[in-house]
Amino acid sequence: MKFSPLSLGLASALGLASAISFAAEAPAGKPQLGDFGVDLSARDLSVKPGDDFNRYVSGEWLKTYQLKDYETSYGSFNQLRDRSEEQVHGLVEDLQKRSDLAPGSNGQKVRDYYVSYMDRAARDAAGIKPLQPVLGRIAAIDSRPELIAAFANADLDASAAPVRLGVELDRKNPDQYLVSLNVGGLGLPDKDYYLNPDARFVAIREAYVQHIQRILGFAGVTDGKARAEQVLALETALAKPQWERAKRRDRDKTYNVSTFAQFQKQFPGYDWTAHLRAQEMPQPDRVNVVTPDAVQPMLDVIAATPLPVWRDYLAFHAIDGNADLLSHAIDDASFQFNGKVIGGQKAQRDDWKRAVAMVGAKEGLGDAVGEMYVARYFKPEAKVAMDQLVKNLRVALRQNIQQLDWMSEATKAEAYHKLETFRPKIGYPDKWTDFGSVAIVPNDLVANAVAMRRFNRADQNRRVGQKTDRDEWRMTPQTVNAYYNSTFNEIVFPAAILQPPFFDVNADAAVNYGGIGAVIGHEMGHGFDDQGSKSDYAGVQRNWWTDSDRANFDQRTKALGAQYDSYCPLEGQCVNGALTMGENIGDLGGISMAYTAYHLSLNGKKAPVIDGLTGDQRFFLAFGQIWKGKYRDESLLTLIKTNPHSPGMYRANGPVRNFDPWYQAFDVKPTDALYIAPEKRVRIW
Repeated sequence: MKFSPLSLGLASALGLASAISFAAEAPAGKPQLGDFGVDLSARDLSVKPGDDFNRYVSGEWLKTYQLKDYETSYGSFNQLRDRSEEQVHGLVEDLQKRSDLAPGSNGQKVRDYYVSYMDRAARDAAGIKPLQPVLGRIAAIDSRPELIAAFANADLDASAAPVRLGVELDRKNPDQYLVSLNVGGLGLPDKDYYLNPDARFVAIREAYVQHIQRILGFAGVTDGKARAEQVLALETALAKPQWERAKRRDRDKTYNVSTFAQFQKQFPGYDWTAHLRAQEMPQPDRVNVVTPDAVQPMLDVIAATPLPVWRDYLAFHAIDGNADLLSHAIDDASFQFNGKVIGGQKAQRDDWKRAVAMVGAKEGLGDAVGEMYVARYFKPEAKVAMDQLVKNLRVALRQNIQQLDWMSEATKAEAYHKLETFRPKIGYPDKWTDFGSVAIVPNDLVANAVAMRRFNRADQNRRVGQKTDRDEWRMTPQTVNAYYNSTFNEIVFPAAILQPPFFDVNADAAVNYGGIGAVIGHEMGHGFDDQGSKSDYAGVQRNWWTDSDRANFDQRTKALGAQYDSYCPLEGQCVNGALTMGENIGDLGGISMAYTAYHLSLNGKKAPVIDGLTGDQRFFLAFGQIWKGKYRDESLLTLIKTNPHSPGMYRANGPVRNFDPWYQAFDVKPTDALYIAPEKRVRIW
């Protein structure tokens, strides 16, 4: 699930824990948004809540907000990401003022990585030169073994490859890592972009050919159009056998483990040992083939495609994949397609924003930045407060499970066990990544990026055959997000999440439960969504349900999926209810758990009326405001084709129309557009 940051640096211990405990204390000061934690000026009171709750909550903002040229979309999450970005920028600027940074220290590396990005003059002077070693290796490919080596090194070259070997957690043995084979190699966002006959996609494909031709020109290719068309034809052939994204979500279908020897016999037309050797990955005992029936067709394409076409394919992706590290000319050429055509952007983001994103990313020096971020902006009291909130939501979910009339006591007992063993991780990891082996210099951006890629490759490869590390984090503290990891049965909330509109120490309790409470509930809900529910309390993928309970569950999820299938933000382009199922279940369960927790916090008392709004109304307004968002059509198309999250307007409207208390809070009638008859409303958790 995707969430947002703002600093808790000024949040003192005053009332922080009590403001979000079950004893709903009155806030001590003025909240950041409005009088009680919701920006009421964003509402469009000409819209009935029951007709379009999203526009009722955020309609005036939607009318007046103008997307900046560099924005593909904007909403509550982006507002908080902006704040986090500015905070990290401030940290980096402070490092540039210091003369006492020891060579090899994290501070030196963060500073110099940032400086190397910002040195546009040096990058413009170098042009394509920093990439010539990569392009030279690609141009020299004259045999299948050399082609396999290029595929294996695609991660270092920022190129593409139709087959990739990586390391993941073993879903049936959480204490072990597992090498997995994935297929891919596409330059467009999804296979549908290659195969859909709709005029919108035809135009994108035509623009893509022009883009490939333009990029190949930087490698000295003069007869680019015909060669670009061959690259598109190659990628189209690679796209055809690949699984639909919704199918790839199915954990039962994507766990296909065999010994390495069996794997080699199953797919004999490729030298897997040579691939591993080139990737510097130890030979594993076992391999998981994620999409087995797509592999042989991909290998057939590899064998049938002439080497000159593969050379053009690899060169194109290497230049395009490194464009943001090179000169203005190359960077802008890549942006013409990837930014404008695919994202709908009208202008590039400022260089400092792009530099901060690169340096602070998890695959960059994210943990080094995170350690600094936590020291300045995150207080221990916030961690205590979040622990308390998680406990509250745990109690609420248990109560909700107890009241389910469609689940047997045997399955409930398993669900309670899983709930009790949830491991929350709050704020930041107990140990930080050691970047001691990474050399970063102030005047060679490509060398720095490759150094980080080599570090990440070595970090991946060292895991083969080793015991898993349950203390690791997949996100940095400054990341505006949260996640649930089913294999470790853990919910993880980076430091940046405890901020308005999700949480405000001075906001009304109803607002905090409707915001951060729903977020916590959402992540807990992933442990019980259509896929997370396939893992037990220990993180082992196994069926812990009775057959009848699972059938009842599937009946409800099918009905929920049908609802989301009917949401069409663009003409002829609708949300994929199967692809977004897990997130939709999380949203629906999250609001239910948070509402239960809020009412438990009242201890039987009636909530006060504030600004003419009841406690329940304030709760739902808080929930609605975190999903406000405005999109460019191009960005919206990519989102519904590739993202497991529904667009924000459906995350605001979809859950509430299935939730009885919302109907009561806003007196929603059968004649209202969002109304669903009680017997057709979906309640899962």
